[in-house]
Amino acid sequence: MYRVKPIGVIHSPFREPKDIPIQSSVARDIEGTVEVYKEYMEGLKDLDGFSHIILIYYFHLSKKYSLKVKPFMDDNLRGVFSTRAPSRPNNIGLSIVRLIKIEGNILYIKDVDVVDGTPLLDIKPYVPEFDVREDVRIGWLRDNIYKLSESKDDGRFIKD
Repeated sequence: MYRVKPIGVIHSPFREPKDIPIQSSVARDIEGTVEVYKEYMEGLKDLDGFSHIILIYYFHLSKKYSLKVKPFMDDNLRGVFSTRAPSRPNNIGLSIVRLIKIEGNILYIKDVDVVDGTPLLDIKPYVPEFDVREDVRIGWLRDNIYKLSESKDDGRFIKD
């Protein structure tokens, strides 16, 4: 058994998953904060030199997972691992957000696509040389990616 302990909580203007942008890349300028619990504050040293960070969090409101899901930008059932659906075997999500400033244990961020109160599991710096790949294929999304900017969470993965 593995145990994961939250290191903080993500705050956003979204009180429920419904109508949240489905990716941080289309949540442009939506502001939020990350409250890092004080016992982890020392780990924030030097993070202020990065313009973007990766938030790894727990989808605490997601209902029981299925190995096949109907993703937001498609009408077909897809394998959960070929999607970014929040209802997954381990309900772990990630978002790349802009880091605006750090004041004590509070990180001010933009481009947030996470519901308020989401438990934060980890923070990593976004480094293009580590994270950007070339010659990428995007599978079934190739025919659906144009729907990204208009797609919003419709509540289909929320706990009953």
